[in-house]
Amino acid sequence: MKQQIVRRLYKYRPAVHKRWLILISGLLWAGVGIFLSILPWKWLRIYNWQTVLIANIVGFTFGIIKGFFVFSKVSKQNIKRILTLPDKVCVFAFQTWQSYGLIVLMMGTGIFLRSTSYVPKYLLAPVYIAVGSGLFISSFRYLKKFRTVSAS
Repeated sequence: MKQQIVRRLYKYRPAVHKRWLILISGLLWAGVGIFLSILPWKWLRIYNWQTVLIANIVGFTFGIIKGFFVFSKVSKQNIKRILTLPDKVCVFAFQTWQSYGLIVLMMGTGIFLRSTSYVPKYLLAPVYIAVGSGLFISSFRYLKKFRTVSAS
């Protein structure tokens, strides 16, 4: 009985070709990267231009480093994993199930930090800019791979 229900529900899963899964991953990484990079700008409006400049320079510098040396490895591993999946795969398979837990933890931590006054916004802004720009930079690995994967 349970297996029959699972089989019936399986045909309704949102499945896409793994090529499109790579594109979805790249677009999500780019979108989240842009969001995280833009969000601190409203925090920084109250500070002088020197503080804003330093926050941006520090954030983008660490973002470039994080993008090329940390997120790039993660995106490479994700692409490799996606390519080993069957041709049609659930749209939510762009990350491993364990990664979803990490994403929820990171989002919760980010929401907590930006909604409290424990960390001043001028110190939090470079972190957001670094993570955001790092994600955006490494999203191009997905987009580049999307162009080369066969749509068959």
